[in-house]
Amino acid sequence: MSESLAPEAVRLAAERLRGAAHRTPVFSSRTLDARLSASVFCKGEHLQRTGSFKFRGAWNALQSLSADECRRGVITYSSGNHAAALAAAGSQLGIRVVVALPDNALPLKREAVIGYGAEIVPCSANERETVGRRVAAERGLVVIPPYDDDRIIAGQGTAALELMEEVGELDLLLAPTGGGGLLSGTALAAQVLELERGHRTQVWGVEPEIANDAQRSLRTGAIVHLEDTPMTIADGLRTRYLGERTFAVIRRHVEGIVTVSEEEIVDAVRWLWLRMKLVVEPSGAVPLAALLAGRFDLKGRRVGVILSGGNADPAALAPYFPA
Repeated sequence: MSESLAPEAVRLAAERLRGAAHRTPVFSSRTLDARLSASVFCKGEHLQRTGSFKFRGAWNALQSLSADECRRGVITYSSGNHAAALAAAGSQLGIRVVVALPDNALPLKREAVIGYGAEIVPCSANERETVGRRVAAERGLVVIPPYDDDRIIAGQGTAALELMEEVGELDLLLAPTGGGGLLSGTALAAQVLELERGHRTQVWGVEPEIANDAQRSLRTGAIVHLEDTPMTIADGLRTRYLGERTFAVIRRHVEGIVTVSEEEIVDAVRWLWLRMKLVVEPSGAVPLAALLAGRFDLKGRRVGVILSGGNADPAALAPYFPA
């Protein structure tokens, strides 16, 4: 693990984000608590700027660039949320942003990237990183990966830091898992508060069953690469493998990773939309899906959940909300 991935990096990122990112609200539900026999605190990152936690890492990364790097401009490869976040942050900071955007990205996420002023380089889902790095070399752009970057990881961890600062000690803290940026940042945030307060919080990742590369990687001790991009309804988690940096943090600080089915993800989306009135996208509902599906013994425990984003496509989800 690199030196900059010390837990203190999350505190530094929080200072950079002060006044730039929203301090998103924390939601609870007496009905949910009664059903789970626990106290559940949901961090509403669906209300973050650009509609997801990704703005945190993007802002922290761009604020870490040198003057020369800012002049050159940046490029990323992303299915949508990170691309939109980087485009928005770049627009505010006056930094040119190029995105290698997969052709299977949700239309509303593609529109957001364009709306924030980024240039799109189209590519297939399996080739986005290859295309992004090739264009970076051709144009002299700085690569800002969607998750496997110290600055991104530290920035994403600020969501969990805020949650624990607001609600106090947690027994369990869950985050969605794709490339591992949010999960590894969350784990580092838990380490920050363990060092400061002496209370240990178990951090768990949750991912779709059909995109279980992170779970398999943690079990085998080596990064597992999926052959194809998993077409889960949780489109923000359609990654084929963890990053080297994220995996190092996950192996060291994460308790484990559980999976949920596509049906369980939809059930969690329905609960959030209909019972808690929170418009959360499927990727952001994945941790709650694990709780509702009984993956953990929760009786009497204090549980934190990162609702990572709200960029849901109503048309795609309409069939799951019959009249």
